Amino acid sequence: MMKIDESKLTNAESVLTAKYGAPGTAPRKAFEEKAQAYYYGVILRDRRKELKMTQVELAQKVGTARSYIARIEKGETDIQLSSFLRIAHALKMEFSPVYL
Repeated sequence: MMKIDESKLTNAESVLTAKYGAPGTAPRKAFEEKAQAYYYGVILRDRRKELKMTQVELAQKVGTARSYIARIEKGETDIQLSSFLRIAHALKMEFSPVYL
């Protein structure tokens, strides 16, 4: 059996801190915002593909340009909540409120 040198292991937090800075710093916040935008874009893209819908068809349903849909799916633009919900509705995705 192979022995693992635990001193050489690392975790995601240490990698992120080394590359983008400590949590709360401006570079780290910028990275986290971009990662979140990408995450939501992937969710919308996967649902669109699941419905066998093109970006053009989705853009027409939402009343926007195909290029805007493409930028959202790539996480390249900051999407407003109203736009996200409009796109999600066009993709037959429903959200229910969570009460704490």
